[in-house]
Amino acid sequence: MSELTVGARYAKSLIDLAQEQNLVDVVKADMNLFIHTLKANPELKAVLSNPVIAQVKKTKILDEVFLNKVNKVTISFFKLMVDKGRGEVLYATANEYINLYNIKKHITKATVTSASPLSAANEKVIIAEVEKAVGGTVELTAKVDSALIGGFVLTVGSTQMDTSVLGSLKKLQKEFAGTAA
Repeated sequence: MSELTVGARYAKSLIDLAQEQNLVDVVKADMNLFIHTLKANPELKAVLSNPVIAQVKKTKILDEVFLNKVNKVTISFFKLMVDKGRGEVLYATANEYINLYNIKKHITKATVTSASPLSAANEKVIIAEVEKAVGGTVELTAKVDSALIGGFVLTVGSTQMDTSVLGSLKKLQKEFAGTAA
């Protein structure tokens, strides 16, 4: 079974438990902290994923790093996964928990890439339009890519809207290449 599939099953169990205990938002914050910590410390991620390292050591490391920083449900869950020999799927489980949380709370992630930084007013307009289209809350990530020349590329899920000058130029290039043949 793939790491993602196993992670999704554990994440579903965790979100159900968190919901029973009214801790869905708290555990989400814990998962964000966990993901951020593992991204900042790839060695920690490697240790948790390594089957050669004893589960007792992994549990001790989790205690040292997270014990006073996360909810007791979260640290107990981490330890349970390590005890079950599933330390390698902790990262995938944390990501899947956040995905399930976003689905449950009707949160859609969107990315806008523009040639220059967007103003706060422009970001608000984009968020409002996407929220109207998807019917939920939108978490917008703004990126800058000067190669776009002008305009922007908006990505929501698997849908992409390209209003950039670069995109228009590429489209024209394809049209001219098609008529020249």
